[in-house]
Amino acid sequence: MDSSKKIAFLVYPMFCNYEVSLALSSLEMEGREIVVFAKNKNPVRCEEGLNILPDKSLDEFVIDEYDCILLSGIGGDPTAVIFDDDYKAFLQQFIGRDDILIASNSISPALLARAGLLKDKKFCVGMYEEARTQLNFFDYKNLQRAPIVIDGNVITAMGMAFREFAIAITRKLGYDCEDGSWGEIKYPINPEDYIFNASQ
Repeated sequence: MDSSKKIAFLVYPMFCNYEVSLALSSLEMEGREIVVFAKNKNPVRCEEGLNILPDKSLDEFVIDEYDCILLSGIGGDPTAVIFDDDYKAFLQQFIGRDDILIASNSISPALLARAGLLKDKKFCVGMYEEARTQLNFFDYKNLQRAPIVIDGNVITAMGMAFREFAIAITRKLGYDCEDGSWGEIKYPINPEDYIFNASQ
């Protein structure tokens, strides 16, 4: 991946900010430029109730300026987003672009599948079984029962695996990232674990 290129973050109504926040923070700390894309430049409300102002609209996207695209989950009823042809057309330009990392969390692999980006790729998706089995665009033989799946340039993860998602993206883009980065709280509580020094 080319560190001179930018990171695209695709947002849509009720996107789940927390599922990608660690990944975005990690990439920001590496000095990567992150550009937020939406259908238009109107504020987009995320699942957490924040209004996000996109940097650019989908029609302003120039694919060769980017080496990664991030997609988060979708809260509430995701049907309108999944079946929106504008997102499908936007994502189809990534078909055959193995030089671009595609990282998708929670239910958003459904967007990838509908656009044809999961063809011959192993993947996971965070959906109720009843909803998933009604969708005919998944290649179910490649569905993995796992918190995170990496297949070539595609990373898919469950929403609860947002730490592992961040680590996988950071590493795939060529940066060092320890297994314990963004680690969970350890029990029993040890006060010494909560002493931090700048030298660390």
